[in-house]
Amino acid sequence: MNYWLIKSEPNTYSWDDFVKLGRDHWDGVRNYQARNNMKEMKVGDQALFYHSVKEKSVIGIAEVVREFYPDPTTDDDRWCVVDFVPVTKLKSPVHLDQIKADDRLSEMVLVRNSRLSVQPVKKEEFDIILGMSE
Repeated sequence: MNYWLIKSEPNTYSWDDFVKLGRDHWDGVRNYQARNNMKEMKVGDQALFYHSVKEKSVIGIAEVVREFYPDPTTDDDRWCVVDFVPVTKLKSPVHLDQIKADDRLSEMVLVRNSRLSVQPVKKEEFDIILGMSE
């Protein structure tokens, strides 16, 4: 299993919106590196659901239930989507400041390239963030 972080602006698409739908495709990705990360996702992989912009915090866990396919929101075949379902909301959000303050997470992509909307996460990083939410 692989681990990921997916970002969303909560005023556009929040964790609560995602939970109401129960399953959704992750669309609108228009960055090649983020798209390539999505193409690497496999059914069963888990992703940290991150609220960007003002909140800047990990809020929940999502799971891949369908691997990449053409993005239905565009006719441009360069872009793809992946289907996710919500797994659980974290007990407490884990803020970017907390992540940056933890030396164990200093090499995390979120710390080194915070603008990338879909990024890999190491298992150890995933587990540390879950622990921080307790």
